[in-house]
Amino acid sequence: MTIVIGSILSKLEQMYVRKFIIPNFLEHYFFALIFVSVNAIHMKPFKSIIDFQRVFGTDEACRLYLEEQRWGGTPACPHCGSINVCRFANGSGIFKCREKQCRKKFSVTCKTVYQDRKLPLHKIFLAIYVLGTHSKGISSLQLANLLDISQPAAWLLNHKVRAMLAENDPEALTDLVEADETWVGGSIKNKHNNQKRTRDLRIQNKQRKAEGQPPLKRLAPGDNKTMVAGMVQRGGKVIARVVPNVKGGTLQLFVRKNVKEGATLYTDEWGGYKRLGKFYTHESVNHKLGEYVRGSAHTGTIDGYWSLLKRQIDGIHHSVSPKHLQRYVHEASFRYNHRKDTQDIRFAEALKNCNGSLQYKQLIQ
Repeated sequence: MTIVIGSILSKLEQMYVRKFIIPNFLEHYFFALIFVSVNAIHMKPFKSIIDFQRVFGTDEACRLYLEEQRWGGTPACPHCGSINVCRFANGSGIFKCREKQCRKKFSVTCKTVYQDRKLPLHKIFLAIYVLGTHSKGISSLQLANLLDISQPAAWLLNHKVRAMLAENDPEALTDLVEADETWVGGSIKNKHNNQKRTRDLRIQNKQRKAEGQPPLKRLAPGDNKTMVAGMVQRGGKVIARVVPNVKGGTLQLFVRKNVKEGATLYTDEWGGYKRLGKFYTHESVNHKLGEYVRGSAHTGTIDGYWSLLKRQIDGIHHSVSPKHLQRYVHEASFRYNHRKDTQDIRFAEALKNCNGSLQYKQLIQ
């Protein structure tokens, strides 16, 4: 119903706003009326993919919803920020900035992850819905079959959606917070012998020395893995980031940036957290001694998040490149932070962070 009314109002706007000469302030007022009218009838929450496709089955419906979501009734030029804009009357959703310094054309997808897209908007919306609501995500091959597109296109779309799910400036955690770190990656014993650098290492190094190249080192147990640090507020949100190491300086900076001073911090016995007692009420449990719970001190909540992250990677993707790992962490964090939300709220939250761009060339560099 909302989309039908939106389409009717869009046609009326094409007929009357562009047909007659109306002052700028009246045109902006008319635009506002259109979006307020669309908002007045709330969309019925969808509980399944069938309900979702009934609402967002066409590009026109998706475009109207995206205009409402991004601009809230006041279209603004993404190039200069001016709201002195006009809409073309051909129904294509194209706007033009009226500022003399700009005069550029744009649409609601300009300077977003949807810009220069080759896929229909309704397929992109469906990918956002699937990735945001599935318990463990979806692989590029499965998404390609679902949307009837190629696997490389689905892979790129997956990464664009993951970039949208990122919370780049999260609110600091408070109250009771658990902090921990984990390794993500396969075991060295599962690698091919050529990659283990164990056999014929001496022969390879002699050859490299003759060629003037530095010698290869034997891989240590952690050389095949990537470190991820995370914190979770009990009953609240999680913040997780890929970190270069787990030294005290790295972990303390990460914690102090994302946890308010005065909070109660629970960690394991790792020495990188020891100096945080100056800023927080710090309690730790010693896993090496078999101590996992002592009163209210434990790291079970953040360990649960690590379990969800690794099940997503191991069960769906099987292996993840370190350079792309942060986006997979963002995806798992979004799903965890919105675990109590309904599907329509999750979808709306995923659409909010659509500014910016992510090109194929950036991903393969």
